[in-house]
Amino acid sequence: MRYILLFITVILFGANSKLCKTCHPTIYSEYKESMHFKSTLKRDAIHNALWQKHPLKQKGEYKCAKCHNPKIEGKLDNGVDCLSCHKIKDIKEHTIANTNIYEKKPRLFYSKDITRRDKKITYHKTSSFFGLFSSTVGSPYHDIDYRNKNYYTGRVCMGCHSHLKNSASLALCQIPNKGAQSEKQNCITCHMPKVLGSATTIKITKTHAYHGFLGAFNKPQMLAKYIDLNIKKDANGFSILIKNNAPHPLFTQPLRVAKLKVIVLDKQKPIFTKEVKFFKLFGKDNKPTIPPLANMVIKDNMIKENETKVVKFNHKLSDNQKVIAILGYYKITPKSAKKLDIKSKNLTSFVELKRVEF
Repeated sequence: MRYILLFITVILFGANSKLCKTCHPTIYSEYKESMHFKSTLKRDAIHNALWQKHPLKQKGEYKCAKCHNPKIEGKLDNGVDCLSCHKIKDIKEHTIANTNIYEKKPRLFYSKDITRRDKKITYHKTSSFFGLFSSTVGSPYHDIDYRNKNYYTGRVCMGCHSHLKNSASLALCQIPNKGAQSEKQNCITCHMPKVLGSATTIKITKTHAYHGFLGAFNKPQMLAKYIDLNIKKDANGFSILIKNNAPHPLFTQPLRVAKLKVIVLDKQKPIFTKEVKFFKLFGKDNKPTIPPLANMVIKDNMIKENETKVVKFNHKLSDNQKVIAILGYYKITPKSAKKLDIKSKNLTSFVELKRVEF
């Protein structure tokens, strides 16, 4: 009876993430903590603050909605919902920003399963021993197609996460396509790693792809494994080596700022401290401004894909001195938050990613 009622609900009103919770409770709880769920103007304070100063706001043209608040099949209005990803059929590439091409069949979803990559599963009943035993195959709420190659390479993410240019044709964010070409390591394998727990209550599995989407807002320390941080001593002082092993800049969101903190201790007392920031500063006519209004990049020293930054310090170390290097970031710096009238301390606090000692 439960399946019948929910099946009727799906047909009449369309699926949404709350209905998906019925069979995917673990995935749904992870999704509720993700920035996909929090992508709307109401839930993302930084996005909302930028929109308030966006030139299109006066015209009422919220073009950001196609990624931040997509409506699939004309029925959804809940941020990046389950259908927003699992209905993507293909990606249409464009110089300004890519676009998702969505599957129009209401009950057809796409997903990844290497054990079923050549199959499309349609819900049906099976019987054995002359009908004495019966079972079901698939989900009673949707069909699922595992043959879409975009879900195995991570290209499915590139409709929204590839690049974005503003009205001045200035790239505000850019993720190289090479990070979404390999099946071995791509957007999905890094940001949605396998974790313990079943993907569904219909077919129990030991693991599932993490749907909290690792990033600056959710479990960032799990991404720290893609960063190498080392200290090297020489005759004139010492150097800090930062290697970004990711196939994209260390941070792609234009308001993120990475920071290296260096502390030298002598008998446990700090005698030398230094901070170095890595960021991309946008401007208009040589003056700093918010990304939507920019027509130039004033400075860009963000750590690029597969780049090693070497920061040298002319401080000679004695044998009893210890160096501590800390690499972290701001979701948005206190200075930028003040200009945008963002008061949340959670958004402006320093987040530590990695720490080493020498």
